[in-house]
Amino acid sequence: MPDAASSRPLVVLDCDSTTIRDEVIELLADAAGSREKVAAVTERAMRGELDFAESLAERVATLAGTQESVFADTYRRVRRSAGIEALIAEVHARGGVVGVVSGGFHEVLDPLAEDLGLDHWRANRLEVRDGRLTGRTVGPVIDATAKADALSEWADAAGIPLQATVAIGDGANDLEMMAIAGLSVAYNAKPVVRERADVSIEDDLALVIPLLDRLTA
Repeated sequence: MPDAASSRPLVVLDCDSTTIRDEVIELLADAAGSREKVAAVTERAMRGELDFAESLAERVATLAGTQESVFADTYRRVRRSAGIEALIAEVHARGGVVGVVSGGFHEVLDPLAEDLGLDHWRANRLEVRDGRLTGRTVGPVIDATAKADALSEWADAAGIPLQATVAIGDGANDLEMMAIAGLSVAYNAKPVVRERADVSIEDDLALVIPLLDRLTA
């Protein structure tokens, strides 16, 4: 029989193209007129062809001069992925914890986290001066290593062993957290992620719910 700790799961998801259907950097870039360039860089970064921190800096630079009202406008356009509410509800029903760690931005993740009832979330922050984006981030970059660190930190804080954790993502910068989780799930993922994940699913995060039983088998 599983012990009490192992029956409580920690599920950590990527945000863009996982928890939500969109890439927030691309929605922000719509306002800056740079979506085509940003989307091309995002695609290469998620395939693991570019260093994430460098690709982030390149994409964020295109946002310089955009009014900070873009954050609220962008959040209104965000589309949640199918099944995310059901997955969160099930994890909480099991006494577990849900976190989202993102290479995207707190300015959009914060209201999403509140609306979804997340327990933890972490992302990059965009620098704003005089009401406009500067084209730079502030603070540590949330890259692949930072994502793995977040999963470990949140598991430790909740007293949940790593074998009772699930990491869900779609891009190359999710691979480090997926490697240390008890179960890794590729969601609408790039080929490199599907190849390394324990399970690959498409289009509905509720498909993770029956997988939670594997953590206590």
